[in-house]
Amino acid sequence: MFVEIPAPVKLAAPTAGKPSVVRRASRALPPYLYLAPALALLVIWTYRPLVQTAQLSFYSWNLLPTQPMLPAGLDNYRRLLELPELGQSVTRTFVVIAGLLPFTIVIPVLVGLLTKQIGGRARNFYQGLVFAPMLVAPVASAAVWRWLLDPGAGVANRVLGTGNNWINEAATANPSIILITGWHLVGFAVLVVSAGLSNISGDYAEAAQLDGATRWQITRWITLPLLSPTLVFLVLMTVLLSAQWTFPLIDTLTQGGPADATTNIYYLLWDYSFHSFDAGLGAAAGMLFFIGFGLVAAVLVWLSERLTFHDN
Repeated sequence: MFVEIPAPVKLAAPTAGKPSVVRRASRALPPYLYLAPALALLVIWTYRPLVQTAQLSFYSWNLLPTQPMLPAGLDNYRRLLELPELGQSVTRTFVVIAGLLPFTIVIPVLVGLLTKQIGGRARNFYQGLVFAPMLVAPVASAAVWRWLLDPGAGVANRVLGTGNNWINEAATANPSIILITGWHLVGFAVLVVSAGLSNISGDYAEAAQLDGATRWQITRWITLPLLSPTLVFLVLMTVLLSAQWTFPLIDTLTQGGPADATTNIYYLLWDYSFHSFDAGLGAAAGMLFFIGFGLVAAVLVWLSERLTFHDN
C-alpha cells in the first residue's frame, strides 16, 4: 500500500523592490554631511566677502557707518588704472617674486639633495632646525631684524664693515624685506622638497648606476624631472602669495616706504582701503588683483600639466 506524499508547496520568493527614495537619500547624504561644515566656512569666509568686495567696487564709501555708499559705476576702476602707483607696485611685486624664488626653489633643492641621506634622529633634528624660522611670528622677527640691520649698532653693518641704513634707504629696503621673508620661507620649502624627494623611488637611480650614469646625470635626468610637480607647486605658491607673505614685515618695518620703495600690490590694496579710507578704490584694486592672479594661476596650472613628470 502506497501512501501518497504531497509535493512541497513552492513559496514565491519575495521580489526585491527598488529602494525607496528615503533609503537612497540616506545612503547618498553622509558624504555631503561630512563636507557641509567645510563648505559652509568656505562660503562664509571666502565667497561671501568676495561677492561683497565686487559689489563695493562699484560704490564710493569712506568706511564711516554714518556715511552712505554712493553709486560710482566704473569710476573706481578708471581712477585705479590712471594712478601711476599701480604700475610701480606691480613692478615691485615682480621684483619680490624674483627675489623669493631662490629661497623657495634653488636653496631648498640644494639643501634637499645634499641632506637626502640623513636619517634617524639626526633627520628629525635637522628638519626641526630648518623649519624653526617659519614658527617665528613676523612681528617678532621684524623687531629682531630691525636691531640686526640698525645703521649704528647693527650686527650686519659690523660684519660687513658698512654703515648702511638698510631699512630706511630706498635702494636697500626692498632687498631687506625679500631677505627677511626668504629666511622665513626657506625652511618650509626645504621640507616640501624633502617630501618630494622621499616619494621618488630609488629603483631609478640604481638602474641608472648599473648603466654607468654618474651622480650628476642621475640628478639631472631622473631626480629633477620627477621632482618637477613639487617645484611647480612651490613656484605657484611663490607667485601667488609673495606679496601677502611680505605684508606683515612691510607694515611693521617700512610702512611701504621709503619713498614707496616697498609698496607692492598687496600693501597698495591695504593702503587704499585703510589709510586713504577709499573703500571703493580698494575694492576695485582687490578685484583686479584677484582676476590677475587667477589668470596667472590658470596659466601655471596649464603649464604644469604639460611640463611636469610623474612617477607612475
